[in-house]
Amino acid sequence: MSPSPLILTLKLDRITFDFFNELRQQHFPPERNFLPAHITLFHALPGEEELSIQQTLQNICAHTPVLPLLFPKPRILGKGVAIEVNCSELIQLRQQLATTWHMWLSKQDQQRYQPHITIQNKVTSDEARQLYHEFVSDWNSLNGYGEGLLLWYYKGGSWELAGEFNFESSAIA
Repeated sequence: MSPSPLILTLKLDRITFDFFNELRQQHFPPERNFLPAHITLFHALPGEEELSIQQTLQNICAHTPVLPLLFPKPRILGKGVAIEVNCSELIQLRQQLATTWHMWLSKQDQQRYQPHITIQNKVTSDEARQLYHEFVSDWNSLNGYGEGLLLWYYKGGSWELAGEFNFESSAIA
């Protein structure tokens, strides 16, 4: 049996995580909500390369300052709603990792990266539009921080933490 695929997400500061996780609990269909709020960097890295991936993450995170994040507005996903994430440093970090791991990337992970937090998914288009319009009418930009990277084993729906890699905390970008 081959190892589980790996998922890489951004570790959010506690206040930001709690805020978005609460929104996700309120609006994601409960029968499909197996995961806490997250910002995915890669959806399917090869489990058999876990040691190499972990070494790369340790090296990069040791030299990466905490990332300033801006959550400027909601975005409609068709059958869901997400909150956009603005952070040029996150885009650069993800591009650096994509270059390092280019031979392993799935079609999904080869696409243009648009970071976001999914608040609602797998609902009807009407339900998604309704929530989107609610959010747009009174959304205020939020700030937060990315404090590191989280590596997960994909378990066919749920995820299991494989490793946590904190950014260099002595400097804020």
